[in-house]
Amino acid sequence: MLTKFPIAFILFYAWHMMGITIGYHRLLSHRSFKCPKLVEYFWILAGYLAFEGSPIWWATMHRAHHRHTDQPLDPHSPRYGWMNAYAGWIFHTQYPAHINPIDQAKDLTDDPIYQFLEQDGKWEKAFTLALIIGVNFRILLLLFFGRTIALASLAAAIIVQQVPVLLNLVCHLPKLGYKNYETADDSVNVWWVALLTGGEGWHNNHHAFPGSARSGFRPFELDPSWLMIRLMKSSGLVSWMHEESPSPNTKKAPASLFENLTTTA
Repeated sequence: MLTKFPIAFILFYAWHMMGITIGYHRLLSHRSFKCPKLVEYFWILAGYLAFEGSPIWWATMHRAHHRHTDQPLDPHSPRYGWMNAYAGWIFHTQYPAHINPIDQAKDLTDDPIYQFLEQDGKWEKAFTLALIIGVNFRILLLLFFGRTIALASLAAAIIVQQVPVLLNLVCHLPKLGYKNYETADDSVNVWWVALLTGGEGWHNNHHAFPGSARSGFRPFELDPSWLMIRLMKSSGLVSWMHEESPSPNTKKAPASLFENLTTTA
């Protein structure tokens, strides 16, 4: 068990995290690449089983975040309270008046599976459904593969579920990171968030080029999620992807990761 658990945990963590970064974020929210439905569902399932909730809800709220970044209509800007940015915004029961998935996520509301997981826009029902499905998945793992695998999957999912909401807070606190690009918002690149999220912590890069399947631009900005998308492209599982690789246009970015570790400590 001592050997099996960490290996299973790492594998489940990577799958669930990329379900969020590749499936929920770069595919559904930003449409930065195209792939067959089976490939899409594979990654969405990985994110959904990490208790991320309805894909329609997730993508709609994220698109609203980009439309109103760090402004009063942003669902989770730290400018209006750290606790709200971290988790408070999740505990609402319905969409705010300015956010409507029928108008803002039409490409997702036409999918019958996503419609079912959305539960008619009732957040409490959708979150409850995600919890029930997630728990039953671990029960199946317990029955077929034993306690170690089930616990590793559950632990990985719980931790992965917390990381994106942590990113919403940390990567919009300018003192905790650096900017490659002079965006009009507070987004910054934070190396250790990128490490936890498979490349999502290069958040200033992402806000500068939100439609890019690639978020890490500088040599030290490792982006495993993009590497996976590129691997899928080379193997024929992705038919098209949009990749930006611009040069930073601000002096605020560190010359190396080690300089960043020093300046942000």
